[in-house]
Amino acid sequence: MKLSWRRIRAIVRKEFREYRRNRSVISTMVIFPLIFLIQPVIVVNRLSESTSTALSSEHLLLYMLAIPIFTPAMLAAYSVAGERAQGSLEPVLTTPIRREEFLIGKALAVLVPSIAVAYLVYAAFLVWTVFFTEPGVASAIIKGPDLVAQILFTPLLACLFTWVGIAISTRTIDVRVAQQLTLLGSIPAVVVTSLIAFDVIPPSPALAIGLVVAVFVADVVGWRVVSPMFDRERLVTGSR
Repeated sequence: MKLSWRRIRAIVRKEFREYRRNRSVISTMVIFPLIFLIQPVIVVNRLSESTSTALSSEHLLLYMLAIPIFTPAMLAAYSVAGERAQGSLEPVLTTPIRREEFLIGKALAVLVPSIAVAYLVYAAFLVWTVFFTEPGVASAIIKGPDLVAQILFTPLLACLFTWVGIAISTRTIDVRVAQQLTLLGSIPAVVVTSLIAFDVIPPSPALAIGLVVAVFVADVVGWRVVSPMFDRERLVTGSR
């Protein structure tokens, strides 16, 4: 199947314009990253060089993997339900754009800002830890494997929960309901990352490889599950 990247870019540009005009979308991009940045900043600011060694067995950075889980999920929940609420879904679906192009455009418009925000928040936390905390804190908190995990898992998790949000958005009429259901569906992943971050589940190379494979497979399956949901007639008429 030949996709038109011109039409996909048009969908992406349209979504970015909607983001700028929608306060709830902007607040979503700001609130969740701040929530999961403030707690680690408070923790590292309260540490001294002597007490920081207590965190050497924990993986505080992994706690911030909640950002690429919640942020894209909440944005994606708006993708179809928001169009329906504004009355712009029908005009979009009556254009010659293919279902796959519509889906890819919507997903990219969620993924790009979500991944960028997540990496910016990580970078801000690293800068704060290195330059504004007690000596020895940065070496206890910042570990090479944790940084690799952040870089690797951020796009994988963002992609997975983009599909989750879009899937729920296609089945929901009200935007708030879609966001609440998506938030609820994202909680188990946040719980798992938090348990690993605080060493309740001991991290290991085997666990990391297994999770990478599992999330990658879920990303691929997510595409195959969500794609058939974009039935033009059903979405236009609002039928289930």
